Amino acid sequence: MAFGFNNVKIEEATTMIKVGLIGAGKMGISHLSILGAHPDVEIVGVSDTSKLVLDVLKKYSGFKVFSDYTKMLDEVKPEAVVVAVPTKFHTIINKTLLSKGIHVFSEKPLALKAAEGEELVKLAKEKGLVTQVGYHNKFIGTFMEAKRLINGGHIGEIFHFTGESYGPVVVKNKQNNWRADPEEGGGCLMDYAAHVIDLINYVIGPIERISGAKLESYYSRNVEDGVYSLLELASGVGGVLSVNWSDETYRKMSTSVTALGSKGKIICDATEIKVYFKTSDVPDGYTKGWTIKHINDFAVPVDFYLRGEEYSAQIDYFIKSIQKVVPNDINTFESAWQTDRVISLIKNCAKK
Repeated sequence: MAFGFNNVKIEEATTMIKVGLIGAGKMGISHLSILGAHPDVEIVGVSDTSKLVLDVLKKYSGFKVFSDYTKMLDEVKPEAVVVAVPTKFHTIINKTLLSKGIHVFSEKPLALKAAEGEELVKLAKEKGLVTQVGYHNKFIGTFMEAKRLINGGHIGEIFHFTGESYGPVVVKNKQNNWRADPEEGGGCLMDYAAHVIDLINYVIGPIERISGAKLESYYSRNVEDGVYSLLELASGVGGVLSVNWSDETYRKMSTSVTALGSKGKIICDATEIKVYFKTSDVPDGYTKGWTIKHINDFAVPVDFYLRGEEYSAQIDYFIKSIQKVVPNDINTFESAWQTDRVISLIKNCAKK
C-alpha cells in the first residue's frame, strides 16, 4: 500500500482498463504516450480526423485507428476515453461517451458555455461514471501543500488572495489559429485564466461572485489578451485575478496563488511554496517567519515522465478512480463546470 495525492491510501490495482483516445494533436499525443506506459491500461483505439496522423500511428504504433470516433466506440468498446479535441467539440463528444456508459477524461475547459457543462454534469451523475478534466495544476505538489495548509487552518482566517498567470502566447498582431477565435475556445480567459480560476476554487475556496472585470486586447482583434477581475468567495473573502498571455518577460506559462491570513501568508507557484508564520505554533517542517520549500520536497514519483509529473499523475488518478482504488473527487466534470460558471460571470461583468 502507498500514499498518493491528498494522502489517499492507494492499493495496487490489477484490473486492466480498455482506453480509447479521441484527438491526436499536441495534448492527445502526450496523453497517448502516458497511457501507453501505464501498467493498467490497454489502448484499444485512437481516433483523429487527420489522415496523416492516423497513417503514422498505424505504421509505427500498431494501434487501431479510426477517422470516425463513433466507429471506434462501436468496434473496440472502450471502458474509458480521453478526449483531446478543440473545445467546441467537447460537449457533443462527451455527451455521446457518457450516454454510452463510458468514463471520460476531457481536456479543459469542460465546455464553451456553462449551460452545456451543467448538462454533462447531470448526465455523468445519472450514469454513475468517472469523469475528469485536465486541470493539471491540482496534481502539482506545491499547490497541494498550499491547499493542505489553508484547509488545516494553519494560516488562520483568510483575509485576501490573488491568482496570477503570465506567459508569451500572443505577442504579435497576426493570428490565424484557434486562439484567435472565441467560438474555438480562444482567448486568454478560457485558455489561460481558466487554470487560475480552477486552482483558486480548489486551493482557497469556491468563487461565488464577480464585483469587477476588465478584458483587454493588446494584439488580438476578436479575443482578449488580458483578464483582470475582482473575485469574491462564498465566504465573502475578496481577491484579485490577474492573467496576461502577452507578457514576453516570461519564457513559458507561470501560474501562482497567494493567500494572506490572520496567522500567516502563502505564496505558491509550480516550483516552490513560500510560507510566513507569525508565531512558533506551526505545522511540522515549518518555522516562525519564512520557510521556502521546493517542488522536489513534494513531487510524487510517476511511472512515466512527460512534460511534468502532474500530467502522468492526473491520468493515473483517472485510471485508479475507475478501478475504485481512489475516490473520483479531483477535477470532476462538476468542479470544471464551476470553473466554466465563473468564466461566464467574468464575461458578463466585463460587458457592463
